[in-house]
Amino acid sequence: MARMHTRRRGKSASRRPARSTASLWVQHSKEEIAALVESLAKSGRSAPEIGLILRDQHGVPSVKSIAGKTVSKILEEKGMAPKYPADLLYLIKRAVRMRKHLSSSKKDTLNRTKLLHVESKIRRLVKYYRGRKLPKDWTYNPETAALLVK
Repeated sequence: MARMHTRRRGKSASRRPARSTASLWVQHSKEEIAALVESLAKSGRSAPEIGLILRDQHGVPSVKSIAGKTVSKILEEKGMAPKYPADLLYLIKRAVRMRKHLSSSKKDTLNRTKLLHVESKIRRLVKYYRGRKLPKDWTYNPETAALLVK
């Protein structure tokens, strides 16, 4: 069992059911979903936020099952893809907040430990994305990361 820096026991039975076709009750077409994704991206939403909005407000359970491609692929085709992956940016923002907290609270050892965990997750993701969505020579540096997320 691979537990990464947590006391919980995983996400048992939290996957979506495997289904390759769109549900019959979905009323949107491929073109409508692509237009919705584009308009939400123009308003400054990230790919995960777009997926949540489509699910909660428009009744689209899975963009991939209806449009045949993910939100990220649709954004890439429209030329609106972000420079850095969203999961990496969220972890970097979290690390920056933790470092800011540590600068004023020197004795918070639990936060220092959790910062190490977050930064190890960042390095693991950078290793995964290097050469794909990140340049070959990109490395995580906390000082430049603070500038990246601002």
